[in-house]
Amino acid sequence: MKKLILLLIPPILLNLYRNIKKIFLKKKLFENPKKQDLELYYDKEMAKILDMWGERNAWIEIQHIFHNKKDNKILDIACGTGKVIEILNKNINYNEIYGCDISDFLISKAVSRGIDKHKLKVCDATNLPYEKDEFDYNYSIGSLEHFTEEGILKFLKSSLRATKYTGYHMIPVSRNQKDNGWIVNHQSYFNNSLKWWANLCNQITTDYYFLDSSWEDEISIGKWLIINKNKND
Repeated sequence: MKKLILLLIPPILLNLYRNIKKIFLKKKLFENPKKQDLELYYDKEMAKILDMWGERNAWIEIQHIFHNKKDNKILDIACGTGKVIEILNKNINYNEIYGCDISDFLISKAVSRGIDKHKLKVCDATNLPYEKDEFDYNYSIGSLEHFTEEGILKFLKSSLRATKYTGYHMIPVSRNQKDNGWIVNHQSYFNNSLKWWANLCNQITTDYYFLDSSWEDEISIGKWLIINKNKND
C-alpha cells in the first residue's frame, strides 16, 4: 500500500504521503520564505519518489511538447535523477538533452542510470553557468514553486538568458485560486493562484501563457507555464 501511495505522489507536494490535509489546516503559512529548503534533495527516499511520480501525467506531456524538436538542444533544469532525460532519450530518441541540479547526490543518480556525465552539471538554477543562447529550449517539472519569489524571478531570467526560444515549466496552482502562501510540509513550496504566477511573469516579460496539465491533487491543479524569450534580449 505504501508503494502504491508513493507512486501517486508528485514530489512538488507529497500531500498524500504526509497527510497534508491535516497539516495544511494546522501549519502556519508564510507569504514569502527567506530561503529555499534543500536538504530533502539529498534523501534516498526522495530520489525514489522522483523516479516515479510523473509517469501518468507530466512525463507524458513533456514528450508531446518536444515530439517535433528532435534536432534542438534542450536543457532540463532541476533534472533530479535524470528520469525525464532518460524517457526523452529512449522514447523519442533525443540525444541533445542536458541536465542540471543543485544536488550533487541527485546528479550522481542521473550518471548511474547511464546519462552522459558531460551533459550534466551541479549548479544553482538561479544562476545557470551556461552561455547566452546555448540551448534552443529549456524545461522544468515541479521545481519553480520550491524557490522563493526572488528565486523564481532569477530562475526564469537565468533560464531565458541561456535559451534561444522558449521555456516550459510545470507548476502547481491552488485549486481554490487563492494565494495560500508558502506551505511548510515535507517539502516547502508555494500553493498560489494563477494570477500570482502571472504577476511574477509580468516582471520579466508579457510573452507567456499557461496550459492545463493533467496532474492534480487535493489542493492543487497542474499548469504548464510557457514563457518565450524577448526578441530584443
